[in-house]
Amino acid sequence: MKGSYLGEFQEIVMLSILALGAEAYGMKIQKEIAEKSGRSISRGALHSALSRLEDKGFLSSRLGEATKVRGGKSKKYYEVTQRGRTALEEAETIRQTFHKAILGFKLL
Repeated sequence: MKGSYLGEFQEIVMLSILALGAEAYGMKIQKEIAEKSGRSISRGALHSALSRLEDKGFLSSRLGEATKVRGGKSKKYYEVTQRGRTALEEAETIRQTFHKAILGFKLL
């Protein structure tokens, strides 16, 4: 398992997976991110992030049923692990700490 650092894009990916619940697979995650953040991301960037998050132990995945629509391929569904939830909570705590520290100051 790799380090516990969570980048901003990785955080968005994990939050979209939590929002989608049991229906969190590549294309749906990509659409969720675009709808909620206004960011258009490539499939390659998404799959790279998903792979890194799995390597860190923040995500787990499972294969769904193969379908004719997908040419016999299975969808890969993702779920945020407890380790991933902890990393999200830690990132939020750090952000809140900084926001409290600069309260009263104008953000640049």
